[in-house]
Amino acid sequence: MKNNDKVSCGSTIELLRCRQAYSLNGKLHLTKQRIKEWYEYHDGNVCVSFSGGKDSTVLLHIVRSMYPDVEAVFCDTGLEYPEIREFVKIIDNVTWLKPAKNFKRVIEEYGYPVVSKQVSYMISTIRNPTGKNDALINRYLNKINSAGEMVKKIVLAEKWKFLINAPFKISDKCCDNFKKKPLKKYQKKTGKKPFIGTMAYESQMRARGYINNGCNAYDSKDQKSTPLAFWLEEDVWEYIEKNNLSYSKIYNMGYERTGCMFCMFGCHVEKEGRFLKMEKTHPKQHNYCINKLGLGKVLDYIGVEHTSKQMDLFDEKT
Repeated sequence: MKNNDKVSCGSTIELLRCRQAYSLNGKLHLTKQRIKEWYEYHDGNVCVSFSGGKDSTVLLHIVRSMYPDVEAVFCDTGLEYPEIREFVKIIDNVTWLKPAKNFKRVIEEYGYPVVSKQVSYMISTIRNPTGKNDALINRYLNKINSAGEMVKKIVLAEKWKFLINAPFKISDKCCDNFKKKPLKKYQKKTGKKPFIGTMAYESQMRARGYINNGCNAYDSKDQKSTPLAFWLEEDVWEYIEKNNLSYSKIYNMGYERTGCMFCMFGCHVEKEGRFLKMEKTHPKQHNYCINKLGLGKVLDYIGVEHTSKQMDLFDEKT
């Protein structure tokens, strides 16, 4: 059975909002339906992209409650919190993948991940004109699309234009190199199509993905199933509590999001900065990324505090 969620019940954004308001039981019912459709469509040749975080932990539990033998795939980027790696090691039937390049090499070749994937991509595009991307650059900078019309979406916000002249490279290539490429290589080798635990509320890009493809992107170039797409963070925690699931102890250390330790996406809007927290909980990794990898200069440039000494100096001045 093939179902891409595009039903006639209002606009797809309205449908997303409607489903986000479902009870956990309602969401779980629809999630299992989407999992079943994806599994059967691919004759069981599927896997779960498992990051060790709470979202993929819940996804793996749901998938294996239906199909116990489904393999989990973990991208060991070298950037995970130690507590995440420890948790992944206790999960059965997990294949570990390795990226071809480490973080140091990626930032040297492409640039640092700052603000968001979309902003980093825009900055990288603007700073690297090819002649073929003139229309994109015009849109990002001047809000004019290829048809000569003024637009408001998918443009570079004024507050980030100062990054065009940043004294360091900026890029969105981290995720491609550390997660997407190893997973695609694995998919090409095995033919397995992945379940991924991303949710629409996490970003505009993911919301657009759901609106365009639904949970199961059968016809997309990047074929994947995101059966938790219409869930919210509170649903994940409710499921964990109701099912008494084990999860990485990193969440008991004050971290709400895990992912790569050195990623700077979204750090500018955090109430308690991840790098200040890292200084307390993982001082060795903090020193390495701030001083050895140069994240300190990047965070200074975008105005994000990253060490307690900065705060002490600020207090002295005030």
